[in-house]
Amino acid sequence: MEDLGKVNSIQLYNLWKNLTVGMTTVIAMMTFSKLLPFYLSPVVSIICAAFLYVYIYNSKESRESSCMIVPYALMYCLLAYSFVTIGLNVVYAWGITTVPDELVFFTNPFIPSLILNPVAVVVMVIIMARRRRLHLCMDCRMRNGDSHERGVLGDIFESESQFQLKNLAIVFFVLSCVIWAYYITFYINININARDWYIFTWLTIIFFLLDELYFVARYYNLYLDMKENNEIITPDQLNDMTAKTYLRFYVICGNYVYVDPHSIEPKAVYKEVIDTPFVTKRTMNGIPADEVRRIIVKMTGYDNGELRFFFGRKSNDLSKHSLLRYFYFLDGDISDYQDMNVDGEWMDYEKIKYLYMHNPGKLAEISVADTSRLATIMVTEKTFDEQGFRKSRIRNYTPSFNLIDVRKSNLDFQDDKWIEVSLFNSDTPLFRIKRWWRKFRGNSKKDNSWQ
Repeated sequence: MEDLGKVNSIQLYNLWKNLTVGMTTVIAMMTFSKLLPFYLSPVVSIICAAFLYVYIYNSKESRESSCMIVPYALMYCLLAYSFVTIGLNVVYAWGITTVPDELVFFTNPFIPSLILNPVAVVVMVIIMARRRRLHLCMDCRMRNGDSHERGVLGDIFESESQFQLKNLAIVFFVLSCVIWAYYITFYINININARDWYIFTWLTIIFFLLDELYFVARYYNLYLDMKENNEIITPDQLNDMTAKTYLRFYVICGNYVYVDPHSIEPKAVYKEVIDTPFVTKRTMNGIPADEVRRIIVKMTGYDNGELRFFFGRKSNDLSKHSLLRYFYFLDGDISDYQDMNVDGEWMDYEKIKYLYMHNPGKLAEISVADTSRLATIMVTEKTFDEQGFRKSRIRNYTPSFNLIDVRKSNLDFQDDKWIEVSLFNSDTPLFRIKRWWRKFRGNSKKDNSWQ
């Protein structure tokens, strides 16, 4: 599975491009707010937010698997700025309270950065706090898998998206402190001069341009390091690459699963982890069911097992690669199956679940991702009905499961239905209201679940 641990160079470029598009949009908003009449500043901001919305939507429709959280966050920064600006002007117009003239777009001068930067800090902090629960991120995990499943690229998206958000939050915070300190200490509202405009407008633009240059250097160096370590796949290599189907089998007997406790983690060859030893690949696009059975029978040496499909996913990062998982259930007792054709040992699944909960680093990353999906679907189906309501009135009741339950179950683990229920159910605050709103909106929420 070496190829699955590599990174498509286009994905690395898109990570930088999405950041650049978001930051350039903010620069454009600041520039046009200075050049156009001040009262058009909220309109310009809404237009820029609409541009980012279209950009995110087009990326989703084209099935790009790049991380869009920075354009998403900046879109909300611009929208929040527009609403706060309009709100301040309504308060000013109605005479509810006094508002500094520099915050009112009907007066001259109007200084957008005094509002934009503090508002953006608040929005960025909220986005960072809710990052794992954002519909945008949940939809991405549903389509492409989580960071464990996506390997090196997933780790890069996970760490870099967090770093980008934190970086922008710090930039907006520093700009807020500098601009407001200058406004309170040095600014004289009798006549605004060139130095004032430099601090209030061009300083923000310069900060963003310098930050952009920093990320250019950062991702270029990351690309060089990964290329040196043979972790990069170029578009030409992708076009020349033949289709490959990877197979993972979980061989199960009772509540035991056969594992290799000395498996090597592809991203850290010095580290031993627990993983299934039944992994293989075929240079073809898809494998017939009878061929899959022949493969696992040959690998185990036992032909009396029940083969059942777990789930599979076609890689959006490496378009010609797919990874399929299967269960192979054996009857009887583990003492009947001590002579497997591959090295390993039988391990109680309760131990696997304990490690998954308390020390997932002991398990292979792909095994963690598979266990997460299995546990989520099994526990959710036992806890909630298809509408998201609890089957038991005991709110804190969380059922458990084992591999015997998995074998008896008729659940379709390929279907994301129960994953969606786990993310939105009666334990969600204001569930009934939100459920009604989703029904009111019809299918739009399903089609654009990141909104």
